[in-house]
Amino acid sequence: MTNFDPPLRLHLDGEALVSNWRALDARSGAARAGAAVKANAYGLGARAVVARLRDAGCRDFFVAHWGEAEAIADVVPPSWISVLNGIAQCDVTAARALGATPVLNTPEQLGMWRNAGGGRCHVMVDSGINRLGLAPQHIIDGALDGMQVDVLMSHLASADTDVAQNREQLGLFHQTVSATTAQRLSLANSAGIMLGADYHFDLTRPGISLYGGIARAGMEEWIKPVVRLSARILQVRNLPAGAMVGYNATHICAQETRVGTISIGYADGYLRAFSGKGRAMADGHALPVIGRVSMDIVTLDLNAAPALREGDWVELEYDLVTAAALTGLSQYELLTNLGPRFARVWG
Repeated sequence: MTNFDPPLRLHLDGEALVSNWRALDARSGAARAGAAVKANAYGLGARAVVARLRDAGCRDFFVAHWGEAEAIADVVPPSWISVLNGIAQCDVTAARALGATPVLNTPEQLGMWRNAGGGRCHVMVDSGINRLGLAPQHIIDGALDGMQVDVLMSHLASADTDVAQNREQLGLFHQTVSATTAQRLSLANSAGIMLGADYHFDLTRPGISLYGGIARAGMEEWIKPVVRLSARILQVRNLPAGAMVGYNATHICAQETRVGTISIGYADGYLRAFSGKGRAMADGHALPVIGRVSMDIVTLDLNAAPALREGDWVELEYDLVTAAALTGLSQYELLTNLGPRFARVWG
């Protein structure tokens, strides 16, 4: 616990988070929506996110690593937590003691789990994304015989677009399902939910749209933004026309400019892609980012808000869709890059 007030803040809307989960759950039809909370809940803070979604009724939480499962195992029952990246031999003893459920991805992982005593597990089948997962033929040939599979799942590669691959993956998943006795089936992520009832099965696994991301066009009508960024002004100075700002003098003042230096930078996830493109806001005034984004600081043109002083706060424009288009970063990167130096303030 620190006694210092961090000079940059993530303002997180807990009501919007819960509203997004409930909306995704409702659009999952007869299926229930879980929640992908890997990567520290996409940068927002996994423990706080999990507690809010738990209270809203979510009962399935997906992380990537065993350390992420351990970090939330006192917030929800460990049996509600699924570890997507499977197991290694060195993890097996601790994994069984923790009680979270592995998502087994390879024949070798199936063998490890059997040799350790078996029991409840999930299994990933690769229906066409060619990342993690068993080949459908392995399952058709009986690789899961005798396994206590709770969730058989797969992952859509292109659910954010209307392409033939979606139906192809659905068809392969159906072929695999017929060869198992899994208790539940799961295919759809945030975008996959919007493909319709054929993709819902028993459990959906939304991620980005829980946190305000728009996975498919049309979702902006009901997905609410969750994240806002603000930073404190560290210094204000007046520069004459012709003055150069920042590394490599990438900005030259065209006129006399009041410049504010704020406490945020690429070490915090506000990446160099915002250099000369991003904006902050104060009292309805737009304040362009000028010069290059540095590790810990960003410089702003304050001419539109001459009353701003050292110690005041500004809010960075960070609408996910707009910022992605502006910078070429994905909505996922914009969230998961947000670093630990932010004070995470829930409202």
